[in-house]
Amino acid sequence: MPKARYKQVVDILATEIRSRKLRPGHRLPTHRQLASQHGMALVTASRVYSELEAMGLVSSETGRGTFVRETSLPPGLGVYQQATTADMVDLNFNIPFLSEQGELLRAALRKLASSGDLNSLLRYQPHGGRTVEREIMASHLAGIGLEVNAENLLIVDGAQHGLTVTSMALFKPGDVLAIDSLTYPGMKVLAESLGLELAAIPADGAGPDLNALEQLCLRRRVRAVYVQPTVHNPLGWVMNTARRYQLINLARQHGLMLIEDAAYAFLEADSPPPLAALAPERTVYVSGFSKSVATGLRVGFVTAPREYIPLIERTIRATTWNTPAVMTSIVCGWIEDGTVARLESDKRQDATYRQAIAAEVLRGLHYTSHPASYFLWLPLPEEARADRVAKELLDNHISVSTALPFSTSLQMPHALRIALGSVQSDELRRALTIVKNVVETHIYA
Repeated sequence: MPKARYKQVVDILATEIRSRKLRPGHRLPTHRQLASQHGMALVTASRVYSELEAMGLVSSETGRGTFVRETSLPPGLGVYQQATTADMVDLNFNIPFLSEQGELLRAALRKLASSGDLNSLLRYQPHGGRTVEREIMASHLAGIGLEVNAENLLIVDGAQHGLTVTSMALFKPGDVLAIDSLTYPGMKVLAESLGLELAAIPADGAGPDLNALEQLCLRRRVRAVYVQPTVHNPLGWVMNTARRYQLINLARQHGLMLIEDAAYAFLEADSPPPLAALAPERTVYVSGFSKSVATGLRVGFVTAPREYIPLIERTIRATTWNTPAVMTSIVCGWIEDGTVARLESDKRQDATYRQAIAAEVLRGLHYTSHPASYFLWLPLPEEARADRVAKELLDNHISVSTALPFSTSLQMPHALRIALGSVQSDELRRALTIVKNVVETHIYA
């Protein structure tokens, strides 16, 4: 049986793209032009492009057209995939690390080995953590203005696990979560895994557009808002106090739960109060010590209204039973002796220094960042395409992320998210110089 005409056109275009006859970034004919060229209906031409897009060969951009994608990028690049070759400079994945941390761990293990309660760390722990450890973490939160009872705090295996157990416990497939149009990729992956619908909210200056959120709530039955009010990833904003109260008022008016992700909040030394402090009755606060201490210490915490605690605790049991006791013990010891506070301060200084390097090297390029964050957001002008820039940087042994893993809206911007916290400062300067040269080459080509 002969192939349908539109299938033949799909095959022709796919072959031309894969053979590089049609180069990445090439603008394809409009739907109407394609229909005219091949004697097909407009709806059939649209079907051709839809199939090519599903194959990952083209991208359709509202108001701009349909473009050939860069197909030679490795699968998953930018979805927090670490560089896998020794000569690759990783500006994609953030692993903030200070030189003295190895010795800190060595000393902590020696101290732990000489403690009298070592055998207890080899046994199962309570699902939400031992009471004394929950009290220590609650005292840590009090230092940032979040007063919470230990009974309302659960210890988890890092912030991502905190988001996972919260979502599994409190949402069901089909629930609608409002979320920034650019956001943390881990939440996107989690929502997809659990069958949650993400409704994108555009940005409005230093935070989500709350008018757009209100209109969304009038149209849809929104269950919760996922928000990063303090050092947003990837845009770096810090919502001011007035905007936080506006968000809370909207949440109360429409019966919304607030999921506050504070993984990078430690980088803001003078933050407004957390949402969980302003609206404890409807806010789940999630954070951890992966960025502020070390990514290998998979320890975090969730605070929540009392009625949610048994549901989340049961989900901890279903996923990991309990946080590994050895790591939790080390983190709690570091909270008590001031190590966590010192590392947070040192990392703020380190991130500020790295941002200064970026400001010097990238002078002339417009980008968005927080002055003490480990990442920046680099929008590209219309004439430069993110996939082609990322591919050329990869050819230069530099790994960066495009907007793809961060975008929750249909209209994905052409931009790069550049991580600053995984390489030495001299290597960072060299890599950023190459980034600037490559971007400018694509702008002025």
